[in-house]
Amino acid sequence: MAEIERIKDWLTTNPLVWSIIKFLMIFILVLVGIHILRRYLKKKISDTAVRYKTQKGIEIVGYVLLVIFAILYFSGAIKDFTIIIGLFTAGIAFTLQELILSIAGSLYIFMVKVYKPGDRIEINGIKGDVIDVDSIYTTMMEIGQWVSSDNYSGRIVKLSNAFVFKGPIYNYSQDFPFIWDEFNLPIRYGSDVDLAKSIIIEIATELLSEYTANSKTQWNDVVNKYYIEDAQVDPTLAISLTDNWIQFNLRYIVDFKKRRHTKHLLNDKIRLAIENTNGKVILASATIELIKIPEIDINVHKTDA
Repeated sequence: MAEIERIKDWLTTNPLVWSIIKFLMIFILVLVGIHILRRYLKKKISDTAVRYKTQKGIEIVGYVLLVIFAILYFSGAIKDFTIIIGLFTAGIAFTLQELILSIAGSLYIFMVKVYKPGDRIEINGIKGDVIDVDSIYTTMMEIGQWVSSDNYSGRIVKLSNAFVFKGPIYNYSQDFPFIWDEFNLPIRYGSDVDLAKSIIIEIATELLSEYTANSKTQWNDVVNKYYIEDAQVDPTLAISLTDNWIQFNLRYIVDFKKRRHTKHLLNDKIRLAIENTNGKVILASATIELIKIPEIDINVHKTDA
């Protein structure tokens, strides 16, 4: 009992310490309340998108209310509030600058809509699909690295939200969920070039018709929204001559998540169509042409045994 009385007396003579302790207790209770509310909504809301946005909204509102509460709480208890809060803020900003920058980054991401869950982005040299954005980290399902094309590597990557202020962010899906892709086809010299061109363009136009139609409307919206030149979204074919073959370069637009599969279908259909030309069009491979073989003079001298 004597120890408790001494603690009470010490707290009475040090009102600032007691005020900070009460503030920390209330602060922890509010954090627990936010956590409980988020868990409750997670169970009650079945729609994934609505549930996610509701949870993030409660989290952001909770943090804002805590900051307001802290200012109101201490401004009534400390006479020199302006000086103390200035020193406190400077110390916090110096020691927790990365954390503060991450929280500011999360607000920036949500307010400016830099990216959202479901977008495919590249940030800080890492590519992947955004699966979560919280108050500190952006969580991504990584693509690429040791696997080819746009396949998932299986690794989940957490990046600080502070990176939105430190470098470029490449968004594959914002405003315009299509990307341009291309590949080269080597056609042997002597082939029917006009037939080859018609085969490639017809297959590309037929296979990509849905992407082309959908992308035209959205590309017009992008052109109207940004200062950008209009672009060709229909499949295009360019031809160049090389030492070994005629190179056909096919450029086309495709859904950002179906690039690999679409390229596979195009290559397979074009290959089958070329094989059915009965030799009029032949795919080329690296060749070496021998212009002249030098003469070799071999003299055989017989000797008597």
